Amino acid sequence: MSDLTKIPDHVGVIGGGRMGGGIAHAFLMAGSRVTVIEREPIALQAAVERIERSVAKSIELGAVDANLDEVRQRLKVVLDYNQLHDCGLVVEAVFEDFDVKIEALTAAEAVLGDQAVLASNTSSISLADLAEPLKRPERFLGLHFFNPVPASKLIEVVVAPKTRQDVVEAAPRWVEQLAKTPVVVKDSPGFASSRLGVAIALEAIRMVEEGVASAQDIDAAMELGYRHPQGPLKTTDIVGLDVRLGIAEYLSEHLGERFAPPLLLREMVERGELGRKSGKGFYDWT
Repeated sequence: MSDLTKIPDHVGVIGGGRMGGGIAHAFLMAGSRVTVIEREPIALQAAVERIERSVAKSIELGAVDANLDEVRQRLKVVLDYNQLHDCGLVVEAVFEDFDVKIEALTAAEAVLGDQAVLASNTSSISLADLAEPLKRPERFLGLHFFNPVPASKLIEVVVAPKTRQDVVEAAPRWVEQLAKTPVVVKDSPGFASSRLGVAIALEAIRMVEEGVASAQDIDAAMELGYRHPQGPLKTTDIVGLDVRLGIAEYLSEHLGERFAPPLLLREMVERGELGRKSGKGFYDWT
């Protein structure tokens, strides 16, 4: 039996983008060897550079006591899923698309040992649906990290219907070893964080659409009045308007019209105004 009291020595991350890179950073800082899977050769070096920059910044700021060269030796970014064969934990962090996630999860499970734990970083998709094609759904759960991962203190541990109790109990311990705080939630559309966050963001977008106030003033109202570290519209820009739209459509389908995306959100996405990553959203990021 594997020891579930501590973070596995070898952790896999599927996807080396902003979220996957941040997840890799977190486990590297906790002392694990980390293997990141990318889909295309062109993405390999970009993922390495992204993760190493993040690690170097944490070391420079004194957030961790680590040696950059030593951390580099514990990081691999590869194309081959077989490199995950001895991982004790693999976290899927690909694009928020059901079919893409199923492809990644089943490919990982096919090479993992029977005692390995498989997790999804999904922010809204049903864990029960993602577990359906898996051969070992009892060793699958959600680990929903928040963006940006290095600075965020929260991880949602999402319990799928068939997740084993020992895995449920282990996941919060792993989160604490990452120097973050776990919240354990039941598998439900949007879980806790996305459901609440998207509800506030959609109402803020409707207020802009109706001319109630500017994006800056709406954000200031939440920051100063409710002590949010940043307002819902700036957060939407950082998350990506296309990501917000995808989650809103999913929640609307499963939870009803109260999550229906505002027309303004659809129009901005169609114009390519996706927030920080495109240079323009509710704010100018150029």
